[in-house]
Amino acid sequence: MGHFLLGTPPKTFRLLMDTGSADLWVGGEDCTAQGGGGCGKHQFLGPKSSSTYNQTDTIWAIRYGSGAVLGHLVYDRFEVAGLVLEKFFFGVARNETIQFTPDRIPFDGIAGTARSMISRQRTKTFVEALYEAGLIKDGIASYKIPRVTTMGVQSDGELTLGAMNPANYDPATLVTLSNISPIGFWEVFLQDVKVGGKSIGFTSRNVILDTGTTLFLAPKDDVALLHRDIPGAIYNGHAWTVPCTTTAVITLNFGGKEFPIDPRDLAFIPLDTRDLKGNCASAITEVVLHSGQDHWLLGDVFLKNVYFSTNIRTNQVSIARLPGSP
Repeated sequence: MGHFLLGTPPKTFRLLMDTGSADLWVGGEDCTAQGGGGCGKHQFLGPKSSSTYNQTDTIWAIRYGSGAVLGHLVYDRFEVAGLVLEKFFFGVARNETIQFTPDRIPFDGIAGTARSMISRQRTKTFVEALYEAGLIKDGIASYKIPRVTTMGVQSDGELTLGAMNPANYDPATLVTLSNISPIGFWEVFLQDVKVGGKSIGFTSRNVILDTGTTLFLAPKDDVALLHRDIPGAIYNGHAWTVPCTTTAVITLNFGGKEFPIDPRDLAFIPLDTRDLKGNCASAITEVVLHSGQDHWLLGDVFLKNVYFSTNIRTNQVSIARLPGSP
């Protein structure tokens, strides 16, 4: 989650950082929810709250894996981390589906940081705009994903613009990879996968790294192989479960470096909230991506275990282990 200031006077918006899309949007003052009603207790932007708000005639829409929004393209004052763009183009939603409107949703919109060639608004991402304006020294966005501990406390997440923060990663584990996506995602080649220290023979998988996705998504046959060596894993005909107390470690190899997934992250949601030592829904789930059977989508299940950085200038991705990680 990132904190952004929009409009005049500036208002703070909490935006979900999404490396799997390339559009920034917030709810509008006239926002309505799917099926009627307002868009919840969130922050909204419009001419009533911002004297520098300018709405264009351009209408845009975007559909995510879960949820969709529709609205107008606008331009207004934009600020993040003290960096200011006086005229930044982004979206203001007039309609949102129910995935975004409930009061419990902790964000007011989404900030996409994939490459702008996949922008539905046909605009620059805020990272590209800041870099082209000379406000950051390089076209880098770096992510430390927060983690909720067993005590229910959320660790610090961090977005760093223009560089990588050396305090957030182990330099001995750093690998920099070419982005192989031809259409604007952040995608890298996966060299190998181990489950419990045993290679399972995946040597030709392309992986999209997506901070806007929670789970680890892969084709059905690959998901079955990943669960094969997890003790206690069960397939019910639709989805996989794993023991909530699993100690199985899945390790991904990128660029010759190994990156383990903490076993806590494989057990997603308990099937019975009264039995935390029973079975949990697995965080590795089946999907067929439009890009084909050899593609995976890695969300925060993996990314919270690493420091992750993208560079629009070099079209590269960097990954490293967190300090003190096993």
